[in-house]
Amino acid sequence: MDKLRIDKWLWAARFYKTRSLATEEINKGRVHVNGLEAKPSREVKPGDTVRLRSGPVVRTIEVLAISAMRGPAPVAQTLYAETPDSVAERTQAAEQRRLAPEPAHAQTDGRPTKRDRRQLQTLRDPRDPPRVERDNRWSAFLSD
Repeated sequence: MDKLRIDKWLWAARFYKTRSLATEEINKGRVHVNGLEAKPSREVKPGDTVRLRSGPVVRTIEVLAISAMRGPAPVAQTLYAETPDSVAERTQAAEQRRLAPEPAHAQTDGRPTKRDRRQLQTLRDPRDPPRVERDNRWSAFLSD
C-alpha cells in the first residue's frame, strides 16, 4: 500500500477517535496537506507534511508510514513524526496559556446568593425594614 485517504490515515494514527470525526475536521478546513487545504478523499503518502489544528493546538507532522488499520497507540506513533518547530510552538503556546489564563476562567463571583440579594435590597431602598442577620437571630435561650 503506497497511498491512503487522509481521513483513514488520521484515524489510524489516532489523531481522531472515529473516521467521521476526522472527516468533519477536514471539511471544516482544519487539516492541510503539503500546505493545501485537504478534502477527506485526499491521498497521503510517506514524506507528506500534514498540518492539523485541534482546539488551540496546531501540529505539523510528517507522514512516515501508511496503515489503514487502527492499532495500539505505540504502533500508531510510528506512523508520523512531529517537526521540531511544531513541538516548540506547542510548548510555547502551552506556556502562554498557563501564564495568561482565559479571563472568563478566572471569574470567581457567580450569581449573588440569597443573602447578597437581601443586602443589595436594603442598600437600594432604605425605607424597607431592616432584616435580621443570621448572626443576630432570635434564640430560644434566655439571656441574663
